[in-house]
Amino acid sequence: MTANLTLLALLLQQPAPQWTVAPELPFPTTNNAVVAVDTERGPAVFSFLGLDSTKRWSGIHALSFRWTIGDPEWSAVQPVPGRGRLAATAQAVAGRIYLFGGYTVDSDGSEKSLPNVDIYDPDTDTWSSGAAIPIPVDDAVSGVWADSLIYLISGWHDTGNVSHVQLYDPFRDEWHQATPIPGPPPFGHTGSIVGNTIVYVDGAMPNDGSTRFVLEHSSWRGDINPENPAEITWKQVENHPGPPLYRAAAGAIGGRIVFAGGTDNPYNYNGVGYNGVAAQPLDGVFAFDSSTGGWTDLEPLPLASMDHRGIAVVDGTMVIVGGMGVGQVILRRVTVGRR
Repeated sequence: MTANLTLLALLLQQPAPQWTVAPELPFPTTNNAVVAVDTERGPAVFSFLGLDSTKRWSGIHALSFRWTIGDPEWSAVQPVPGRGRLAATAQAVAGRIYLFGGYTVDSDGSEKSLPNVDIYDPDTDTWSSGAAIPIPVDDAVSGVWADSLIYLISGWHDTGNVSHVQLYDPFRDEWHQATPIPGPPPFGHTGSIVGNTIVYVDGAMPNDGSTRFVLEHSSWRGDINPENPAEITWKQVENHPGPPLYRAAAGAIGGRIVFAGGTDNPYNYNGVGYNGVAAQPLDGVFAFDSSTGGWTDLEPLPLASMDHRGIAVVDGTMVIVGGMGVGQVILRRVTVGRR
């Protein structure tokens, strides 16, 4: 592990820009669930599921890839069981990876939110199943608290958004309901957990007008009660810098939650906005500081991107994998940055 971390440090020892690149994915992929975890071979980043460059329902895949830090390229690992799907989310606890929800798309365009909990062991390259999500969701925000519990916050369920906060205990394979969010329930919002604090921003809301969905512009903080983790005190906070966002990337690093990319035009999975206009990615990066409760602008991305399911965080380093770039181009790019 020490040698791998040394290689990663060398990769990042450049005074500018803050962001650099790592080995590319085997092929262009967007809307993939990403996560980092320590393994027997060292820290590694994983990419699960997603959409290929066709941007069609038939290009939704269940493939999985691994980049062990320091390796010259990504390698294929066991695919996710079942059909390919979009808008799933992944988290790691105690060396295992938990992949939640997502939705399938049929040839007639119909979509279905899934209750799947797929559990991946990176040391044996095997999958197993966990207890089904009580209210199946996709495009939800997820985060890990105290390396022990995983939260699924809001998201889309089949025909509409839900305000539920669903709490998964991976050690007991049990679900519980936590304090629901008090604000408008979004999907495609962005956030994470740092310490005892959940933060999420923006996302899309149904609209009664000619445009089916519009952006919700708001930022929310939830404080978890350590004595009763299902109890969350929610409050709206000052909006983050820049425009409201849809499908940006986020991850907890140090005492901050970092947000990167996304778009200000909510869209269907092919990148075309619900208003009929092609969505364009943004390059903005900012952070929420849990100690001050304030926002900070950071070095922008070298290449604007959107359609993300999270930032993988490896020993103080952020990794953004794939996504959708300018002109709805699906990316192989892997972007790495210091905090």
